[in-house]
Amino acid sequence: MMSDLPILSLITFSPLLGIIVLALLPKGSSRALRATAIVATIIPLLLSFWLYADYDGAVDGKPYEEQFTWVDTQFDRLTGTSEGTLSFKLQYEMGVDGLSLPLLLLTTIVALMAALASIHIKKRWKSFYIWFLLLEIGMLGVFLARDIILFFVFFEMTLIPMFFLIGIWGYMGREKAANKFLIYNGIGSAIMLIAFVLLISTAGFNIDTQTFSGSYETIKANLLDMQAAVNVAEAWTGNYSNLFMSETMHWTIFILLLVAFGIKLPLFPFHTWMLRVHTEAPPAIVMIHSGILLKMGAYGLLRFGVFLFPEQAHEWAVVLAVLGVINILYGAVLALVQKEFKLVLAYSSISHMGIVLLGIASFNEIGLQGAMIQLVSHGLISALLFLIVGSLYERTGTTELGELGGLAKSLPFMSGVLLTAGMASLGLPGLSGFIGEFLSLLGLFESMRILTAIAVLGVILTAVYVLRSVLGITFGPMQEKYGTLRDARLIEAVPMITLVAFIVLIGIYPAVLTEPMKHGFDTLLQQLSGKVGG
Repeated sequence: MMSDLPILSLITFSPLLGIIVLALLPKGSSRALRATAIVATIIPLLLSFWLYADYDGAVDGKPYEEQFTWVDTQFDRLTGTSEGTLSFKLQYEMGVDGLSLPLLLLTTIVALMAALASIHIKKRWKSFYIWFLLLEIGMLGVFLARDIILFFVFFEMTLIPMFFLIGIWGYMGREKAANKFLIYNGIGSAIMLIAFVLLISTAGFNIDTQTFSGSYETIKANLLDMQAAVNVAEAWTGNYSNLFMSETMHWTIFILLLVAFGIKLPLFPFHTWMLRVHTEAPPAIVMIHSGILLKMGAYGLLRFGVFLFPEQAHEWAVVLAVLGVINILYGAVLALVQKEFKLVLAYSSISHMGIVLLGIASFNEIGLQGAMIQLVSHGLISALLFLIVGSLYERTGTTELGELGGLAKSLPFMSGVLLTAGMASLGLPGLSGFIGEFLSLLGLFESMRILTAIAVLGVILTAVYVLRSVLGITFGPMQEKYGTLRDARLIEAVPMITLVAFIVLIGIYPAVLTEPMKHGFDTLLQQLSGKVGG
């Protein structure tokens, strides 16, 4: 059985095989290096498909958990009348559930498509693919880690590869974009670390074993147990407990997590770094960034902000919804006036992440499932759009809307794929974009009808800026110099067709996503019901 294998570790670290082979290959053999990287991304994809097929949501991923002690240190305690030995355990703890499984599959799909799209990389192939595979390991680990320190390690593991991938292989402003990426995400990581330290020093304490740990399950269980030390102000000695988490501390940690993951999402006004990355990073890396890394922000907000602090998250539901509406309208309005296609897509990502916030703010199963579908859907759609952007730029040397037009005559296949991706982005029924947007808005409509109505204006604006951009590129007069352009090559057509296939699959059969995730949200809704009602 699959549960007898360390399948989660195999998925996470299988790209290491590719890194080892790449290190042994000569740096000038571009074809061998590219083929090795592509094969190294196929392995975790096949393993994740296998896991997806074998996953049973009813048992919430329990058979696939992996755990062993990584670091175990002991220290003496002598505080007042209390003395004894305490220990701190850092655990290698991996797990999967209905929240992480769809994003895991998204990561392996987009990583393979980005590896194929890296055909546009023209220098230092060996270094590029090694950093690329290290980035994939970090992303996979983020969605599978069940120890918050291990999560933090994987989260940080994505920053350094991205810094070099942007700074070395990007466009003219690549160094400024890489620096801005590192500064903003470094600040977010520092804020996240503060929140995690506070969690470990309070909710991470196991009173039976006298052990502090970063185990996500331990922290969640303690926070929800009213008899746990973290929820009892007075210790058994009669003194004030250092483990007690006051109401102020609950709110402090929740806000810290909201800001930390809001920078990654990104929330307005923490979005400016993302615009530079979208315009200056190479297309294959923007596929990864827009398709996966932004989703890490929403995943972290759900996993740690909402699941661990359901009462605070529920009380701030209106705030989250307002932030979502701001993202939607701000992104849509600015996308509408852009003259550069990459900036249109960058602001579009901000707008679409706002829809995810609306789904989260609904705090019902329909909205939460809509938020998750929106994450996966936008990951596929944005990866497809930036794949096309890379191919267009390679042929025309520009992505300025005023310099493009009539490309359907010389690039009929790519233009057709671009039109399909645009229709998915604006939410055409039958494609994945419609399902995520519809369920998120439907879930929110139950409790916040006015905000939902305002958000719909952003959806309408999405149709305007998408059609303006896509039709402007594909139809109208064509410059004479574009008349001899070559349509998509096989290595470009394969990822385009693959991404379109997944977008259509989710659009016509959304149960492929909702089935594995619904039990995970059932658990969350039970927690919310108990906390809010209690």
